[in-house]
Amino acid sequence: MAIRAFSRSRIPRAATAFLFQKLPCNLTKQTPSSLESLVPSLYLNATTNSLSGFRQYHDGRPRGPLWRGKKLIGKEALFVIIGLKRFKDDEEKIDKFIKSHVNRLLKLDMVAVVCELERQEEVSLAVKIFQVIQKQDWYKPDRFIYKDLIIALTKGNKMDEAMRLWQSMRDEGLFPDSQMYTEVIRGFLRDGSPADAMNIYEDMKQSPDPPEELPFRILLKGLLPHPLLRNRVKQDYEELFPEKNVYDPPQEIFGIR
Repeated sequence: MAIRAFSRSRIPRAATAFLFQKLPCNLTKQTPSSLESLVPSLYLNATTNSLSGFRQYHDGRPRGPLWRGKKLIGKEALFVIIGLKRFKDDEEKIDKFIKSHVNRLLKLDMVAVVCELERQEEVSLAVKIFQVIQKQDWYKPDRFIYKDLIIALTKGNKMDEAMRLWQSMRDEGLFPDSQMYTEVIRGFLRDGSPADAMNIYEDMKQSPDPPEELPFRILLKGLLPHPLLRNRVKQDYEELFPEKNVYDPPQEIFGIR
């Protein structure tokens, strides 16, 4: 049993070999208590599951729940995330905190803060840090950062914030992709704003990317109570996708005569 316990412990191999060289040949006849008396300078530490007297090495595994994600977050970035969440309801305090702590973060730490705040569904805070990033000398417009933030805002029913970020993206010369158009159109239809959804649709028609079917389908379904707007979308859809069929439900369902 003693040999099995030692074989399962995390003692370095060289130390293990040295230890067993010093043990007598009749080790199997020794009791656990006698074995401990043979190696008084080495004792098992139950809290660390290792032997004291040897240097302990990090086994490479993450430590704690904050390290479970794929991206490692530094201590400074974690401190900033905690502070932002603490002062998020006080504009004056959060502005002072951003000036004193966020501006001194490294590039990767700033990006990590944005990603982590978005993951924690603190999207408004993530947008604030993104606005700080936009003022840095190393900043270059990136459609993918905009995409993540805008889609997160639309899913949180924060359409005003989403459109401010949308306008900032367009001012930087970036076009949304089909998924962004789809989610923003869906957000406006869910919010009961078909006119705003149509504005995004008109913007989509100017995109240099080839059109995709999904945003048209979302509009055709969401505009059923608005036949005039729906007919405009239907005509464009039939021209772009002539092999596809559009289902028109009975007009009586929506009280249209």
